[in-house]
Amino acid sequence: MYLKTLHLRQFRNYQEQKVDFHAAKTILVGNNAQGKSNLLEAVELLATLRSHRMARDRDLIKDGEAFAQINASLEREIGVSDLNLTLRRNGRRSVAINGETVRRQMDFLGVLNAVQFSSLDLELVRGSPDVRRNWLDTLLIQLEPVYAHILHQYNQVLRQRNAFLKKNQDSPLSTQHGLNAPLTARAERPATANSNQNSELALWDAQLATTGTRVIRRRDRAIQRLAPIAAAWHASISGSTEILEIKYSSHIPLVQNQPEEVQQAFLTKIQQRAMAELYRGTTLVGPHRDEVELTINQTPARQYGSQGQQRTLVLALKLAELQLIEEVVKEPPLLLLDDVLAELDPYRQNQLLDAIQDRFQTLITTTHLSSFDAQWLNSSQILFVKAGEISMN
Repeated sequence: MYLKTLHLRQFRNYQEQKVDFHAAKTILVGNNAQGKSNLLEAVELLATLRSHRMARDRDLIKDGEAFAQINASLEREIGVSDLNLTLRRNGRRSVAINGETVRRQMDFLGVLNAVQFSSLDLELVRGSPDVRRNWLDTLLIQLEPVYAHILHQYNQVLRQRNAFLKKNQDSPLSTQHGLNAPLTARAERPATANSNQNSELALWDAQLATTGTRVIRRRDRAIQRLAPIAAAWHASISGSTEILEIKYSSHIPLVQNQPEEVQQAFLTKIQQRAMAELYRGTTLVGPHRDEVELTINQTPARQYGSQGQQRTLVLALKLAELQLIEEVVKEPPLLLLDDVLAELDPYRQNQLLDAIQDRFQTLITTTHLSSFDAQWLNSSQILFVKAGEISMN
């Protein structure tokens, strides 16, 4: 796939900017805070409808404006697609393909595929489990666009179940489990209230187990496909001195090809933690608390070795993402490198640049061109970014 044009209107610090891409590699040069990363973020949004930098749409809209638009023309083997994403400060976002509004956002996903690699990705090793879960979810959305809907369903049920638990922390439901109230108060509670609340909680339990099982099984399946690819890249970069293992670690026992058994195990686990959940007023079991375990030579990666070794691991993960998406969608995705070369030593830079060649259309941000050899510079389109404006020189 090849991104031919990108047109930004009132997005981040861009008022109106159109870019035509003429080469397999585009280098965006400029000082910090000029808008280089914003352009890559716009492409990421078209690929995943998510930003790894901002959670709220209104933060993506230029100050003082009511909306922002991202338009792109993308060439694939099946033909050219025009993509449009509109973000509104006071309303829902909307998406269109070839001028036709797409009612379900998941039908917009999968048209453009991209892998983002930034200095923030070092948090994949060092950060908290939710960083790794978000990374995996973003990958899954591209591998299987319906996953965006599945994850949304789970999060919706989780929010509603948490609200119910919070509301009933000091209610007959929690005192029935012997948590908060004195014995005399518990005896005075009406039995019908207990029964109704138990029934409602059972309903939320069933929905959480159903939607959560779908999330867990897809995450586990994705990791099983990604792990051997990442391990091979890691062996190549490390000179086969280190063995990388990646595993999806869930609180729920995973039985291959047996969703009903996983769902039942999920329900059993919820029931085992019922008292603790009621006491704390929040859901303690489910994919929102799972982990992606990264180990090098059987040692947790976050405790292992130098920053250089951790960077090798992240580089292996990103190269594995590229390869897996290409295998699944049958076309090479775009690669977005956000100021990442400065984070890698010359050896790892060469490993990355050699892997890319002209196989993936690549957009690279940098503050200076000294990281690139003459061959790369001669074969790249070089654009200069200053205060939300892009020029050729």
